[in-house]
Amino acid sequence: MLSNTTLKRTSALLAFAMIAGCSTPPDKISASYVSPMQYSDYSCDQIKREMGRVQRQLAQVTGAQQKHADNDAVAMGVGLVLFWPALFFLAGDDQKEELSRIKGEYEALQQAAIQQNCEIAPEARRAG
Repeated sequence: MLSNTTLKRTSALLAFAMIAGCSTPPDKISASYVSPMQYSDYSCDQIKREMGRVQRQLAQVTGAQQKHADNDAVAMGVGLVLFWPALFFLAGDDQKEELSRIKGEYEALQQAAIQQNCEIAPEARRAG
């Protein structure tokens, strides 16, 4: 039987891990604001190339963030059910800020393309 003090410490540890530990799934991370003005001197071709570069970076960081979120969900489940020290392994390499910035960059590029009447591929319109 656990003592009252041990139970309180374990409960506090679990609460802390649940609040601070889990990586956010990428679809729950919103774009930070990036001004489209930085692309105002770009030609349509330059915008398209930059969109391609940002789209590749977005896919890479989204995949990494999803992997971290999945790993954290597994560690949380194991920690809560079987082995609470597993909770110490949560959120090692969260890339939330970087993903938010990249999403914002992509949205800014989309806005710049619209402002300059550039033709962009339908998949590029949906990707951000």
